[in-house]
Amino acid sequence: MRKLTLASLALAASVTCALAGQKPPSNEKGGQFVLRWLGTAGWEISDGTTVVLIDPYVSRIFGPQPPGRTPYMQPPEDKRPLYGWDSVATPDLAAIDAHVPRADFVLVTHTHYDHVLDVPQIALKTHATVIGTESTENVLRAYKVPEEQLLTVHGGEDYEFGVFSLKVIPSLHSPLDRKHYFSSEKAPEGMKAPLTLRQMHPEGGTLAFLIRFHGHQILAFGGMNYIEREIEGLEPDVVLVGAAASRKEIHDYSGRLMRGLHFPALVLPTHWDNFTAPFDASQQPSIDALQSFLEEIKAASPKTKIITPKYFEAIPVGAAAQ
Repeated sequence: MRKLTLASLALAASVTCALAGQKPPSNEKGGQFVLRWLGTAGWEISDGTTVVLIDPYVSRIFGPQPPGRTPYMQPPEDKRPLYGWDSVATPDLAAIDAHVPRADFVLVTHTHYDHVLDVPQIALKTHATVIGTESTENVLRAYKVPEEQLLTVHGGEDYEFGVFSLKVIPSLHSPLDRKHYFSSEKAPEGMKAPLTLRQMHPEGGTLAFLIRFHGHQILAFGGMNYIEREIEGLEPDVVLVGAAASRKEIHDYSGRLMRGLHFPALVLPTHWDNFTAPFDASQQPSIDALQSFLEEIKAASPKTKIITPKYFEAIPVGAAAQ
């Protein structure tokens, strides 16, 4: 099994200072890069020069509650407005400016609002290339993101971008609502911003992404499901695994995934927090619920390291051992 050298967790601020003196990116084995969890299914991957975002959502609006989780009870000091499905969605521009200073590429797994709401503003601010389904790109078009920034994919593509390469993998959304979730909808062409949550919430198909970066491979999921045959032959170092309770609706979710990926060196649980709560609210119910996922991974792949990420703290990834 490949082994991965992982530095201890450090605060994002201290890692940023360390990256300032880093050499230009290289495709050679052993390059350093950093992962930061942005909450929900959002991640930043950066070597200090190139920044790749996955499902970046930092607005944390008080919107419809996710099924199957302990509802967030808004305390009096939380003054955020309540959004319904027919409310016009307004990103938190201050949060975006604070937590997403720059980006070169934005990867979107599917078009639910907790994955795509902030993407138009991020794309307009950073001029990043947005890679996603036709549904995702139609949301971006509604907000007048230039067409040259949009790269529509279906699943199966394998693209070279110089600093990194990207394999787009067909996937499945999690089985929300006790397996009753099903959606063949996509966000249509011709929409005009501002959009309601309902307009930007059609799933539009779900993707996973295999990112090859500095000799390592990061496999990112945006939900609690996968297509087993589509992950055959993949051997990622790092896997961002959807860890919310709906995974329990899938047969042997963690075991089949670990075996199919040949027991990856590092697993980072994702999409397990209650994204309707602000960043400074307690996530204790979600943390408690996450423990069973951690035990599943340990049982299925005892040598795999598991790190429960904290908001915006950096996880530096070092050279793979020979």
